[in-house]
Amino acid sequence: MIISRRSFLESAAAISLGFTGLGCTRSETIATDIDPKFGFGPLLEDPDGIIALPSGFSYRIFSRAGEAMSDGLFVPAKHDGMATFPGPDGMTILVRNHEITPGAGPEQGAFGADLALLGQVDSDLLYDPGDGRPPALGGTTTMLYDTRNQRLVSHHLSLAGTLVNCAGGPTPWGSWITCEEIVSSPEAGLTREHGFNFEVVAGQPGLQKAEPLREMGRFKHEAIAVHPASGIVYETEDLGDGLLYRFIPNVPGRLSEGGRLQALAILDQPSLDTRNWEAQDVPLRARMATRWIDLDDVASPQDDLRYRGFEAGAARFARGEGIFYGEKDGVGEVYIACTNGGAARKGQIWTYRPSPFEGSDQESTSPGTLELFVEPNDGTIIENADNLCVAPWGDIVVCEDGTGDDYLLGITPEGEIYKLARDLNGIGEFAGCCFSPDGSTLFVNKQIEGWTLAITGPWTSRT
Repeated sequence: MIISRRSFLESAAAISLGFTGLGCTRSETIATDIDPKFGFGPLLEDPDGIIALPSGFSYRIFSRAGEAMSDGLFVPAKHDGMATFPGPDGMTILVRNHEITPGAGPEQGAFGADLALLGQVDSDLLYDPGDGRPPALGGTTTMLYDTRNQRLVSHHLSLAGTLVNCAGGPTPWGSWITCEEIVSSPEAGLTREHGFNFEVVAGQPGLQKAEPLREMGRFKHEAIAVHPASGIVYETEDLGDGLLYRFIPNVPGRLSEGGRLQALAILDQPSLDTRNWEAQDVPLRARMATRWIDLDDVASPQDDLRYRGFEAGAARFARGEGIFYGEKDGVGEVYIACTNGGAARKGQIWTYRPSPFEGSDQESTSPGTLELFVEPNDGTIIENADNLCVAPWGDIVVCEDGTGDDYLLGITPEGEIYKLARDLNGIGEFAGCCFSPDGSTLFVNKQIEGWTLAITGPWTSRT
């Protein structure tokens, strides 16, 4: 879909439907023994036991699972991937995933523990309304947030009837692609196949019709990133033997009009295993030329897309999760987190540098390249990298999904890693890190609790 910036901002204004109160707390000056060399200074304990942050930083919890939203429904549980978009009057639009699994109780969804609110929505808008009362309970919510006054203005359900909406990614044309991290057939009261991506217009009010983007492939999706010059979409697969995909749309910006799905391969190294589980098959900082393999039967009724791709020469990756496109000094790169890559299975960060002719017939004359950027094999440095984003000053911000004592990490362009925040209540899993368009606020979710946090402080000290 293509929407103009003017219509995007006008429709964004329409989502300001109400006001909700905010929970607020601050980190105090009780120093821990964490002394990062490259970040914002040592992390400080929080008397409320939520997260530790550097001096000068504070957080507020502004959206909790189970709270009433502006549309009268409830905030669903399992907050996960998220992105920001420019809203009206300098405000920020956030679109947020809810990773709700099959068989979850209705209390995790938007319609109440007794599903009393289900009748308030048009069932034709739900992708999978179910054949009984409970529909598939995953989906997305959209929030309007005022960064100047650090308050939530409104929030509403924007996509429903999907499953295990894990991560996704923003598009340059003002939408969020939400990804189902599951491949399932109709069963247990559900009526549709799952394993697809769906598009949510960031500035559109109300619940949007859930239409699967079938030609982007049916597999255990995690996240996407868009190459802005070509409109090509890169996709990760959250499996220990997954592939890295790209979708070349027939019409850039109109994903629903179809396109070609391909898998990444390493030039002259067919079916390379990049996981480094048994041996260091891929060294650090070796930039490898790539090629892309066309895939067929992408609806994959046998869930065998990754096997067919590997047999055809595609590279194998260790649980591809977060992916994000960023530019520094005019050079664009795609950053990819593989959650259990490396001999210790603690995670890898890769960079893919697109060809100047990405997706065109000239690509083979100057192919894109892949580089293993970070692989520490040490859980005290990285413990299972998951969602990630590029900060306004050019560092990568990474969410850990490890032991329950998780961190938000920063990684400099030189590969130096520092601690940015620490989970103190031990429940775990940071998710959905993203910065407001004005650069003032880092948003992040704590998935298990079902909280969204806004973190503010002297970010400009890193610019």
